[in-house]
Amino acid sequence: MGTYAVTGSASGMGSQVAQKLRDAGHRVIGVDLRDADVAADLSTPEGRRTAAAEVLEAAGGRLDGAVLAAGVGPLPGADSARLILQVNFFGVVELLEAWRTAFVRGAKVVVVASNSTTTMPAVPNRLVRGLLAGDAAKAAGALRWYGKAAPSLAYGGSKIAVARWVRRHAVAPQWAGSGIRLNAIAPGAILTPLLEKQLSTPTEAKAVNSFPVPIGGFGDPGQLADWMLFMLSDSADFLCGSVIFVDGGSDAYFRADDWPTRVPMSGIPHYLMQFLRSRRAR
Repeated sequence: MGTYAVTGSASGMGSQVAQKLRDAGHRVIGVDLRDADVAADLSTPEGRRTAAAEVLEAAGGRLDGAVLAAGVGPLPGADSARLILQVNFFGVVELLEAWRTAFVRGAKVVVVASNSTTTMPAVPNRLVRGLLAGDAAKAAGALRWYGKAAPSLAYGGSKIAVARWVRRHAVAPQWAGSGIRLNAIAPGAILTPLLEKQLSTPTEAKAVNSFPVPIGGFGDPGQLADWMLFMLSDSADFLCGSVIFVDGGSDAYFRADDWPTRVPMSGIPHYLMQFLRSRRAR
């Protein structure tokens, strides 16, 4: 049995995956604002440092895996965009950077991204670049002129950035080379307390219900937790740097022909060109 850290453990998908891990006999160190083993505010640098340190102390410096499920949705409010960027991006990457050396060989890490990474238009590239550079001020500045749309764009941008961070780091020697499997799951509209809150507001409910979900309805948090349990299992040893969409078909609806795409010839590394030439020669 292993020891796992789960952020956002007090509700929604985080709560479901934490309970399922416990039911399977694992030890879970939950992180959330309240009702968790580690109470911390991931929207502040101090809160993130507290969360990282207290989890490491509770785990004895050894983790078999983690699920980064804490997140803030695009709700109205003057401070909403800043909060989203801090929790959804920095509340993931700073904890993972702090925990990386504690992950044992064979550890599995799942980051909760979103299908907004591919279905939300007009997300400013400057926002995503700012986050990936670790520059919160630059990222927030990219939203200065967007008014009421800023929280939604902050949400989409935070999830794009965290998915790209996962892809970039998963294949690095410090992660894949150290036997740690880092992947992301991209849910669609899942019936969590966050979505229920959006559905309680007529304007937001109209927007949510108008979004194309080919199979209809909303996803079940428990089923998403089952996907994450698989991604934490030994069966996922060969899963590395993947972003798995579990969204009722929305991503496929919008991007049927966009993926997979081939690497352009100009972008093929030299060693791969040599391999392709050798195959052609046969």
